[in-house]
Amino acid sequence: MTGHHTLTETERAVHERLGDLPLDFRAMAAVSNLHRAVNAIRNHLEQAVLKDADLTWTGFVVLWVIWIWGDMETRHVAAEAGISKGTLTGVMKTLEARGLVARTPHSTDGRLVLLGLTPAGSRLMQDMFPRFNTEETYVLKPLDGPGADGLAATLRAIIGHLEEDGPRRRAQLRATP
Repeated sequence: MTGHHTLTETERAVHERLGDLPLDFRAMAAVSNLHRAVNAIRNHLEQAVLKDADLTWTGFVVLWVIWIWGDMETRHVAAEAGISKGTLTGVMKTLEARGLVARTPHSTDGRLVLLGLTPAGSRLMQDMFPRFNTEETYVLKPLDGPGADGLAATLRAIIGHLEEDGPRRRAQLRATP
């Protein structure tokens, strides 16, 4: 069997394949469904909004980071966007060629480069983001207001846990033979 499988089909196959292993199926289902939801949301937003602006998801995230935080060093943009510096280099070439982002030398350290939106980049984000947010609202349509608030709070708790304790946990895992 090949192709796209529904969530129900996937969960059934996982239990058939892994049901005899001593696993935390609740944690696996939650993380797996979170991953699947993120991909579905990303695909929806790419097709419903970003495609019309000729933007990739990563290009949009880079523009968003710079739009929100203002001019930033490349390494900080990459970290905030959750991408490698190498990936940022490729994305920046595309965004620069479109006149959406500009590089400027750092004022005190000539080795560093700041990235900033051009007026065209600012206009694009200003014009496009209300449509993006309309689709964010559509994505959460199955949830009522308190449900969306609860989801946001739950995700903040997961992110906070990983930001605070994740580095220690990863160091432990690397140290374990």
